[in-house]
Amino acid sequence: MDANGYSDPYVKCLKPDMGKKGKCKTQIKKRTLNPEFNEEFSYDIKHSELAKKTLDISVWDYDIGKSNDYIGCQLGITAKGERLKHWYECLKNKDKRIERWHTLLNEN
Repeated sequence: MDANGYSDPYVKCLKPDMGKKGKCKTQIKKRTLNPEFNEEFSYDIKHSELAKKTLDISVWDYDIGKSNDYIGCQLGITAKGERLKHWYECLKNKDKRIERWHTLLNEN
């Protein structure tokens, strides 16, 4: 949260093994503490390889004139708790959309 009591969050997605070519970013949601991102990213990968990968989805607070603040979130084999359960459910349900809400915490 910024000094004005709000945040300007956006999501960055880093697809495995693609470097800078694999970066995607949502639109910035202005002045909100409860953003909803209804945007989709796609990534072509063999289902058999997916279990070994980590899709890095990070949420950031956009700040003008200074560095953006990391808010958090990661899905993949290295995730923990509910995020790891979400990842396993995605692996079990090939070609099916699995949607979950995740509470964002500053993990730094």
